[in-house]
Amino acid sequence: MSDRSSSSSSGSGSVSDSTWSRRALLTAGGASASVALSMSLAGCLGGTDDSQWETDDSLAVASATQYSAPNCNCCEQYASYLDDHLETDLDVTVPDDIAAVKREYGVPVQLGSCHTLELDGYVVEGHVPVEAVATLFDEEPSIDGIALPEMPAGSPGMPGEQSDPFTIYAIDGDGGEYEVFTVL
Repeated sequence: MSDRSSSSSSGSGSVSDSTWSRRALLTAGGASASVALSMSLAGCLGGTDDSQWETDDSLAVASATQYSAPNCNCCEQYASYLDDHLETDLDVTVPDDIAAVKREYGVPVQLGSCHTLELDGYVVEGHVPVEAVATLFDEEPSIDGIALPEMPAGSPGMPGEQSDPFTIYAIDGDGGEYEVFTVL
């Protein structure tokens, strides 16, 4: 939730609406949900190599809170990565209902990931590289925040190698098409 007002977008991108939360998969029940959950969690397993995302950028924020999904190793990995780039302490919490946190902060389901951050009034959804977060604070656009949907391999906190450019979207609370904030 941000005090920043929304702005209209000129260039927009679209995001698949097939993103499922872990909680939605668990409540769906059945063998197919178990298989889908195993596949979605597989991305969290293994070590990460965030060296490609190392930067001298430091985020001068007054408050930083990460709301992590329960039992999610990649959320812990991302928190460690982000904490290395903050000039304040990162508060990490695991809420009972991560989906409710996302709704509270206006994160569209299509832009969802495993964790949500609040940094000085901006929302940052997912495994967003610090480079993009620094751009958000340098430019101070009239948006609610930014999101890197899902849990792409090779993003900060995620194992694997980046296979395609990461499209980071603006969260502006209008619920329609999503403007591309940056591509890394």
